Amino acid sequence: MPGAEIIEVNNLSYRFPDGTQALHQVSLRVREKERVAVIGPNGAGKSTLLLLLDGLLAGEGRIKILGTEVGRGNLTHIRSKVGLVFQDPDDQLFMPSVLDDVIYGLCAKIKSPDPEAIEKAREILRQLNAEALLNRSTMSLSLGEKKKVALAGVLIMEPEVLLLDEPTSGLDPAARRWLISYLSGLNRTMIFTTHNLELASRLAHRVILLNAGRVVADGPAAEILSDEKLLLDNGL
Repeated sequence: MPGAEIIEVNNLSYRFPDGTQALHQVSLRVREKERVAVIGPNGAGKSTLLLLLDGLLAGEGRIKILGTEVGRGNLTHIRSKVGLVFQDPDDQLFMPSVLDDVIYGLCAKIKSPDPEAIEKAREILRQLNAEALLNRSTMSLSLGEKKKVALAGVLIMEPEVLLLDEPTSGLDPAARRWLISYLSGLNRTMIFTTHNLELASRLAHRVILLNAGRVVADGPAAEILSDEKLLLDNGL
């Protein structure tokens, strides 16, 4: 069950360089071990919100994670606690082999690819039913395989908060069901964006609905997802 509050967002706004307002005065709270789905139509600001939470973008307003305010001076600390998995794994995978990619963050931290790091990568891939990929080239993987490797590269760092941008996009039904089941078993705080209302209903404790950069609704998943008029009025 969700515990103490660990994420606090107050009056968060962000404007793209071309002048487009992506987020308007967004405020929210997330508790420890809570799983929150952020839903909304294309252009609602869902992905932008995740990038701001991870410090990859800087907006106006205030974000505190685990008691630390997100800012330029502490991004290394924030990213040791928060792991972000991009929607497109090609934006995340950059090493030639799966093993190199999964252990990259860990070995940059401990300065050498020691046997313990390799075994840790093997175990995480085993949990993801992807151990056979260990020595494969990242360029030879299918989309589903790339998504598992990108997730493994984040999980190996043991983040306390997991951010996932459209984690099931592009996956076939069997792969979606497996991933939903796997994520349901992770005992950590999770915020994920999605257009897949099945994913939201099966995984989220709570749903935040964004539209045009504003929070339209925020409440228990069953309540939000059963409000057909609310969903239709907001392009879902």
